[in-house]
Amino acid sequence: MEVVIIGAGVAGLATSLQLHRLGIRSLVLESADSLRVTGSAFGLWNNAWKAADILSIGDTLRSKFTKLHSLETFSIETGLRTSEQLFVPQDSKNDYEVRCVNRRVLLETMLNELPKNYIRYSSKVVNVEIDGEFKSIHLADGASIRAQVVVGADGVNSVVAKFLGLTKPRFVGRSEIRGLLWFEDGHEFEPKFMKFFGDEGVYYGIFPCDDHSVYWFFNFIPSSQDEEDLRHDASKMKQYITARLGKVSEKIRNMFENTDNDLISYASLRYRPSWELLSGNMFKENICVIGDALHPMTPDIGQGACSALEDGVVLGRILGEAMKMEDRGSRRIGVALEKFANTRRWRCFGLVTLAYFVGWMQASDGILMKFLRRNFVAKWLISAAIYKVTMYDCGKFIASGFIDRSARSMLS
Repeated sequence: MEVVIIGAGVAGLATSLQLHRLGIRSLVLESADSLRVTGSAFGLWNNAWKAADILSIGDTLRSKFTKLHSLETFSIETGLRTSEQLFVPQDSKNDYEVRCVNRRVLLETMLNELPKNYIRYSSKVVNVEIDGEFKSIHLADGASIRAQVVVGADGVNSVVAKFLGLTKPRFVGRSEIRGLLWFEDGHEFEPKFMKFFGDEGVYYGIFPCDDHSVYWFFNFIPSSQDEEDLRHDASKMKQYITARLGKVSEKIRNMFENTDNDLISYASLRYRPSWELLSGNMFKENICVIGDALHPMTPDIGQGACSALEDGVVLGRILGEAMKMEDRGSRRIGVALEKFANTRRWRCFGLVTLAYFVGWMQASDGILMKFLRRNFVAKWLISAAIYKVTMYDCGKFIASGFIDRSARSMLS
C-alpha cells in the first residue's frame, strides 16, 4: 500500500477524499469497529466551507444545515443580552457562511464519496517503524502493514505524533460538556449562535443545526473531584449544568434537561503549545501528522474541525500531485511533505495561539475581565479575530504553488 492514513476522523477522511479526487488510492485505518460519531456537532466557519467545496461536499452539507446570521452574547448573572454581531465580512462582496454541522453527517458524507474498501475498522495502531523506503505499521492484533507514506490523523493521543517526537498535549485546565438535542416537531430557536458568559470560568453556547436539532456546549473549570464525578455520568453532567445556567428562559433550561444522555459527552480540553508547532517535527521519513494529532487546540474560536478540513485538502493535493509524477520516490514525497509542513506551520501556530488567548479571556474572572467581556470581547472576537482566520482560503495556497511565506499572512 502506498498511502496509509491512521484515523477515520475529519482530517483522515478529508485527506483520503482529496487523494481519491486526484486518482490516488489510500487505506484508512480506524481503531474503532465503526465510524466514530462522538462529539455531537461542529461549528463550520467560512474557511471550512472553502475546503468542503474543494472536496465537492459543500453543497450536500449546505442542503442539510441552517446558515446562521449572527452571534448574540448574554450575561448569565442578569440574563440580559450584552451584544449582537452579524456574520457579515469586512469584504461585503464575498458571501460568508457559518453553519453547525452534525459530526455524524459530515463524516458519513465524506465516507460515502470513497470506495468501500478504503476504510478498515478494528485496526488499532500501536507502533510505526521505518523499514527502508517503506514504513511498517504494527496493529494491536499482531498484523503489520507496509506503506510508502504514513499520515497520522489519530487524534490527541496520536501514536504517530509520539513517533515524531511531539510532546503529549497539555490539559488547559478547562473541560467542556457537549450535547445534541432533537426536537421532533421542530425548535423555535432563531438561526443565531448564542453565547452566555458567567463567573468562575463558566460560559456556554447554543448552535441551531437545522429545523429539528440544536447543539450546545458548556465550558467550565473543573475541580479534580468534578473530573472524577462527571466524566462518565451524563445525568450528573446535566445536574451540574442546570445548577449554573443563571437567569435564562425555561426554553433554554429545558433544552439542557431534555437532552438524551446518550448524546452528551465530556471532554478535558487539551492543546499543543504553539511554539512546538514552530520547532517540532511535523514530518520525518515520509511520515507526517495532521488534525488533532498535529495541532490540538481549545474550541474557543471553533477551528478544530475547520483546520482539520484544511489539512486534508492541502496535504491531499500536495501529496497527490507528487505521487502522480513518474519519479515518485521517497525523496520527492519527502519534498512534498516538507511543502505541506511549511504551508501549514504558521497557520496552525496562529490558530492554536489565538484559541488559547480567547479561551483565557472568556474563562478569566475578576471585575476587569467581566467588564471587557460585556463591552468588548464579542465585538473584537468577531470583527478582529474570527473574521481574520475564517477568511483564509486553503484553495488559494494550493493554486499559488504552495508558496511557503504566504502562510505567514493568515492573520494579516
